[in-house]
Amino acid sequence: MPLSIDSSRCQGHGRCSLVSPKIFDITDDGLGQVLVPEPGPGDAADVARAIDNCPESAITYVAT
Repeated sequence: MPLSIDSSRCQGHGRCSLVSPKIFDITDDGLGQVLVPEPGPGDAADVARAIDNCPESAITYVAT
């Protein structure tokens, strides 16, 4: 899975889902979750924005 959120680091600020709602959401537990584990090239800006806005650096993306 090239896009993931480390749930042990996520503090539930929800910034990922605010800046990239079609790629990320918030679970019932209040943590970030990935909706699109393999985003396309057109989603690169949204993914980068979410990564840049995560205070805990919990989002990992490895382009394939």
